[in-house]
Amino acid sequence: MNSARRTTATAVVLAASGALLGAFAPSASAATGCASPVYTRQFFANTTFSGTPKKTDCDSAVAEQWGTGAPASGLPSNNFGVRWTVTRDFGSGGPFALTVAAQDGIRVYLDGTRKVDLWKNVSTTQKKTVNVTVPSGRHTLRVDFVNWTGAANVSFAYTPRTSPDVDTVKPLVPAGASVTYDSATGRAKLSWSKNKEMDLAGYRVYRRLQGYPYEAAPLATTTATTYTDTTLPVTGDTYYYEVRAYDRAGNESAGTADKPVTTADRTAPGAPAGLEVTDASEQDGLRIGWSTEPGAVSYRMYRAATATGTYTLLGSTQETSYRDASAAVGTTYYYRVTAVDAAGNESARSAALAGKRRDDTPPPLVTGLQVTPTDYGFELTWDQNPAPDLHRYSVYAGRILSDGEDRVCSASQDAWLMPDVTSYRYQTTPDGEERCFFVDAVDTNWNSRYQLTHEANVVVATELGTPPAEDGTEPAPAG
Repeated sequence: MNSARRTTATAVVLAASGALLGAFAPSASAATGCASPVYTRQFFANTTFSGTPKKTDCDSAVAEQWGTGAPASGLPSNNFGVRWTVTRDFGSGGPFALTVAAQDGIRVYLDGTRKVDLWKNVSTTQKKTVNVTVPSGRHTLRVDFVNWTGAANVSFAYTPRTSPDVDTVKPLVPAGASVTYDSATGRAKLSWSKNKEMDLAGYRVYRRLQGYPYEAAPLATTTATTYTDTTLPVTGDTYYYEVRAYDRAGNESAGTADKPVTTADRTAPGAPAGLEVTDASEQDGLRIGWSTEPGAVSYRMYRAATATGTYTLLGSTQETSYRDASAAVGTTYYYRVTAVDAAGNESARSAALAGKRRDDTPPPLVTGLQVTPTDYGFELTWDQNPAPDLHRYSVYAGRILSDGEDRVCSASQDAWLMPDVTSYRYQTTPDGEERCFFVDAVDTNWNSRYQLTHEANVVVATELGTPPAEDGTEPAPAG
């Protein structure tokens, strides 16, 4: 409340003799524009509000207790009028209570239409409250007060009615909504203009992932006109925001237009799983396979000499397998795989998998096979095979089959011998029988030249037949 007694100075005109000729107040003070919702106040030296106001100033509220004195310098203490005027934006409008108390008369107008009329000379303060509905947008309130005689006091207030059963008017959609995104911090900042509703309680911020609806519960509630989202996932996805205003009666406005933000992608895919050795052949190398990881565009393969050792990057692939051609045959290595997405984020490493490149090279052909017929069968000898990983010898024995002009050795394994043995006694052949023999070398990885190529150095021999004695009796078997 601005007291009328702080009026601007009056001009005084003196005669040459120094006598007072007269005093006057300017028709209006320098207060020509009062920012809404501050009132423009005008003082009149009459009760009809006619002529030029004696004074004009700004007043933040209609609440005066002048008593029996004059409301301002240069005005009478009776038969004066004061007018307050304000034009403001009521936002969505709604139900309001106009409350007045005055001695003497008071009238209240909304856009020129009289809403309160207590226009009479009274000896005590008269009061009244009138409920009105203010439409949305800008409207003008005017309060006229007059004092005819006696004490003067006046008060006026316009307040929204916020009971839920009375106020069903939703606030307006917040205007000027915008959003900015800081890729360095991963934060999104929203801002919007302040609503004009007098019963506004605050704002609700909603967020949704692209392709999904907004949830019923807001992301945040605030009374400010900005909000910084510090919980935005940095996954490279697009999110949308909207802001809604709500009033003290619980009415919520519609949402602003969606404001999109595409986040920086700092979220790595999950670690690959399901590692297994899919091929350990000597020719192709050691191949490791794994399951597809969602979001991955490539994979990185790491290798170490022990499960808990230092893993070194071998290479990358867009497939779900990797061939380690550098693995030494027969050596156990440990492998771990990571997934990499389009933004270059690398996952944690998978669990370690042990793998060994298989030896697919069989020992060379057994050479130097000698088959010596005896009276009881055959004696076999051969050269020591040079394979460093020799595991055993397999001795094959069989018969010669004729297929037209071809002679074929149809043989089967007859004995397995230790790698340091290079001879064998075959004793199951009747006198004079023909047999074919070959020896195959097998290494510790069960590689066999014969099994792989069906090649062998075959030797054919006939068992010695012992002639009968002169007396016709059969000789005793040798040995």
